[in-house]
Amino acid sequence: MGTKIWFKWPKKITPSLVVKLIRAEKDLQKAKLLFDSATAEYSNGFKHDHTTFGVMISKLVSANQFRPAEELLSRMKEEQCRIREDIFRCIFLGYGRVHRPLDVIRLFEMMGEFECKPTEKSYITVLDILVGESQLRVAIRFYRYMKKMGIPVSVVSLNVLIKGLCKNSGTMDAAIGIFREMPRRGCNPDAYTYGTLINGFCRLGKISEARELFKEMEIQGCLASVVTYTSLIHGLCQSDKVDEAMELLEKMNTKGIEPNVFTYSSLMDGLCKHGCSSKAMEVFEMMVSKRHKPNMITYSTLINGLCGEGKLLEAVKILDRMKLQGLKPDAGLYGKIIKGFCDLCKFWEAANFLDEMLLGGVSPNRLTWSIHVRINNSVVQGLCDNGNPNRAFQLYLSMRTRGISVDDCTFTTLVKHFCNKGDMHKAARIVQEMTIDGCVPDEATWSGLVGGFWERRKVREAFEELAIQLMTIPDLV
Repeated sequence: MGTKIWFKWPKKITPSLVVKLIRAEKDLQKAKLLFDSATAEYSNGFKHDHTTFGVMISKLVSANQFRPAEELLSRMKEEQCRIREDIFRCIFLGYGRVHRPLDVIRLFEMMGEFECKPTEKSYITVLDILVGESQLRVAIRFYRYMKKMGIPVSVVSLNVLIKGLCKNSGTMDAAIGIFREMPRRGCNPDAYTYGTLINGFCRLGKISEARELFKEMEIQGCLASVVTYTSLIHGLCQSDKVDEAMELLEKMNTKGIEPNVFTYSSLMDGLCKHGCSSKAMEVFEMMVSKRHKPNMITYSTLINGLCGEGKLLEAVKILDRMKLQGLKPDAGLYGKIIKGFCDLCKFWEAANFLDEMLLGGVSPNRLTWSIHVRINNSVVQGLCDNGNPNRAFQLYLSMRTRGISVDDCTFTTLVKHFCNKGDMHKAARIVQEMTIDGCVPDEATWSGLVGGFWERRKVREAFEELAIQLMTIPDLV
């Protein structure tokens, strides 16, 4: 690292000044220069301490620069600067954020080499990361190691363990077992304990058990958080108990617990899935009136529900509100709107939304591609069948440009309508492109094409066109 700096250090450099400058510097490279130049500015002058090392390590970890961060740990050891536990925990959390639990374990085991004895805070941090990464077996072994090392059992550590056990149905009974033993161990369950178990039961569809725990929680005087209420509301909606979920929302308001966007979205999802999109709209307006910004999930839920009930005008209005908020609809949402118009035989409107998608640079992803292909073909066929073959032809050309597969039925429909209309040049072009794509026209398509030329007294052109097409299909010759 270079040591040239773009400003002059004062004669007396203090750790607090270095910390302040590094924290304020957004550019990581400049922050490194600041860190190095502080000791290089005056010989036998400033020496880094745990605060300056700590802020630089934190800066590196935030940028996922883990190797340089660990190199600074080694430098601290060489310079006999005492390494505090919070620096290790900072790196633990960084590795956890990028899903590297093995590096967390490795670094934890190295703490002794740096003469830093881990306390309960470090143990619980590592345990929580292992649970968060679904490393349940490793987490249980680590928990036993904690007890072996004399770390006292606490509500916090048991809560972390319960959270891990609640992740699948096979270990849910073990979570309840620990929960029931907590008072005997001198650790009374708190609101987080109950909330974790309730969320676990709801995710597994065990709504009766979740409700019983919720009642017990209230009896024990534990105040449920908005997260717990949201979990229960979502679980009730998934279990076809939407009315009970609505009652729970009212209960939240009565108790002064402010629902968040996830609470409202969960309730709207339940209402829409039960054909109550109008009620979902009321919940949406309630949410907006309380200054909660709808997110992509909220809008998607409403649009799906409204389209499912054929309320296309309301769905389009929601789409417009979404765009006004600065959120960009994806291909899946456009697909719902377009399919909705197709179901109502409003193919011109469907085609307009396909154009809007294209102009907005919205492309289907791998998961929505096949749906998008079907929708484009449906719109082309629908436009033809509803007397708009020219609009259908425009969309057909757009499909070919974008690499969207045209199916046999779409080719046949286009040829049939242009033959009936007497536009034989377009019909012939489509047949040619059809054969290029490997689709063999059926007898009716050939008859329609030849018949169309015949009726226009262009027998020679018909035979020439037929000859060209036959030459492009060796199997028929």
